[in-house]
Amino acid sequence: MALASLALALTACARPHVSPLAPPPYRAEIPAGYERTWTSLVKALARENLPLRAIARDSGVIASDDTVTPIGLWADCGTIGDDRVEGEAIVSFTLFVEPNGSGSTRVQVNSKMRTQAHRKGSSGKLKPLPVYPCASTGRFEANLLETVRDLVRE
Repeated sequence: MALASLALALTACARPHVSPLAPPPYRAEIPAGYERTWTSLVKALARENLPLRAIARDSGVIASDDTVTPIGLWADCGTIGDDRVEGEAIVSFTLFVEPNGSGSTRVQVNSKMRTQAHRKGSSGKLKPLPVYPCASTGRFEANLLETVRDLVRE
């Protein structure tokens, strides 16, 4: 009974982790045909040096491997109490590409992110556990598709 009371008292004082709201998948329309968009997308991913797990031109799917990035760059991992979660996140992206008529192509980017090593605020040692879910900041997706738009204009 005493042990249960102690555990309850300690957890009642802990600050909760607040996860960021996950945005919907990033969607964009590229003003070029499918073949030109696909080639430009592959070039843009190569420029980002993003490791790819799968690439299937016929089905229009590109999946990245897990990549480590600083929290705040591509991933928002929320807060613990009033302090932002900082450290490293593991991120991966899946891109879906489909023609939209003869002159444009639709691209959708889905992201999956979680903490790898984190700390509360800017002080303290990085810890691997617990693992927190993260949400995309949208920077990777916006920059990637802006690069694709530039490449299709060349």
